[in-house]
Amino acid sequence: MQLAQEAGLDLVEISPTSRPPVVKILDYGKYKFQSQKKAAEARKKQKTVEVKEIKMRPSIDTHDYEVKMRAARRFLDEGDKVKMTLRFRGREMAHQELGLQLLFRVRDELVEAAKVESEPRLEGRQMIMILAPTLKAAPAPRPQAAAAASS
Repeated sequence: MQLAQEAGLDLVEISPTSRPPVVKILDYGKYKFQSQKKAAEARKKQKTVEVKEIKMRPSIDTHDYEVKMRAARRFLDEGDKVKMTLRFRGREMAHQELGLQLLFRVRDELVEAAKVESEPRLEGRQMIMILAPTLKAAPAPRPQAAAAASS
């Protein structure tokens, strides 16, 4: 304690349970600041994975399908999961195999960009399939995150 006081620093107990207790002489304020800085840096590098939803119908037109596929590919490239929702209305429920074929077509087209996390399953009047991005390439930085980091 006397050495710490002479140096103008703090005596910090590292391991209180050991015999004799392990202590360290350091500037506690500086130590606390550095640990907070490390934690903030770790939080900044952390990637939050969002689930983006794309809704379709079994009788989707070719152009509409292509637009949805471009959106799904963009979401996957950004590192987000994609929830493909296929909504059945009226008599479409009698032809669920058409919806299943459509979801399998989506899966086959996105095979290099995504892996199926949840196989197509029916929930009420909706058929749902969840796709997760493959980890081959690093996800592109988001425009909002880049703007927030520069300010």
